[in-house]
Amino acid sequence: MSRLGKKPIIIPDDVKVNLENNTLKVSGPKGNLEFKVKLDAKIEITDNKVQIISHRKDKFSKSLYGLTRTLLKNMIIGVKDGFSKELELVGVGYRAQLEGTNKLILNEGFSHPIIIEALNGIELKVEKNKIIVLGIDKQKVGQMAAKIRAIKKPEPYKGKGIKYSDEVIKRKAGKVVVKTEEAKE
Repeated sequence: MSRLGKKPIIIPDDVKVNLENNTLKVSGPKGNLEFKVKLDAKIEITDNKVQIISHRKDKFSKSLYGLTRTLLKNMIIGVKDGFSKELELVGVGYRAQLEGTNKLILNEGFSHPIIIEALNGIELKVEKNKIIVLGIDKQKVGQMAAKIRAIKKPEPYKGKGIKYSDEVIKRKAGKVVVKTEEAKE
């Protein structure tokens, strides 16, 4: 069993959690999220806590036990505060601009600009050389950020490309000319 799955989740005052027909519905100030529970477990919702209690001991149920708790906790955090990922553009002439609220136009050194449409429920912001992806669903925010980064991943020599703001790129040394004894003579 997951030790993390046994911990109760504290529900903030401005968030509501309901369970209807194996579907968890979470609503808060930022929006609403739903999750279909695939786990045969008892979900207890008390005043301000949610507890997941699993009775089955098979491998599939054990694997979903901690995952279900984590997904529910992320939903509660998402509808209360939201999630964000920040990407940086590194390189001369690399630019990003927004067209409307959900279209991102990238100039990344290709012969044509690349147009990306935001996923449903995702908001994009551009500030100088930074792209900020905002949303209430953690999975969608990460997926959108990965989709943008995949266009031009940072290369290891100069670090040019699109990278996460907290990502560390291992740099490689360029070509080095080695002088040998024969070349000196």
